[in-house]
Amino acid sequence: MTFLLDVLIIFVFIMWFWLLITVMGDLFRRHDVGGFAKVIWVIFLVLLPYLGVFAYLLTQGSGMARRNMAQAEKARDELRSIVGFSAADELEKLDRLKAAGSISADEHASLRARLVG
Repeated sequence: MTFLLDVLIIFVFIMWFWLLITVMGDLFRRHDVGGFAKVIWVIFLVLLPYLGVFAYLLTQGSGMARRNMAQAEKARDELRSIVGFSAADELEKLDRLKAAGSISADEHASLRARLVG
C-alpha cells in the first residue's frame, strides 16, 4: 500500500514540475506581457507554486494553446522553407510521375486533390 502511495506522490510531483516548466516557458516567451507582470507571476509561482501554476493555467490556458499552435506553425513553415517542400514542388513531382507512367491518372487525380485540398 505504501508503495502505491509513493508512486502516486512521485507521479504528482513530476507532473507538477512539468507544469511549472511549461508555465515558466510560456511566461517568458510571451511578448504581450511586460517585465513587471512577469516578475509578479514569477514571485507568485515561487511563493505559492501549486496555486500559482493552477492560477496561470486557469487565467492563461487558452492563450497558451494559441501560442503553442502558432509556434508549431512557425516551426513547420521554417522547416518547409529549409527542406524546400511546397505544394507547387509536389505537384510538379506528381506531373513527372504521371508522365513517366509510374502512377495512373486516377492516382494522380487523387494525390493532386489531397495536395490542393
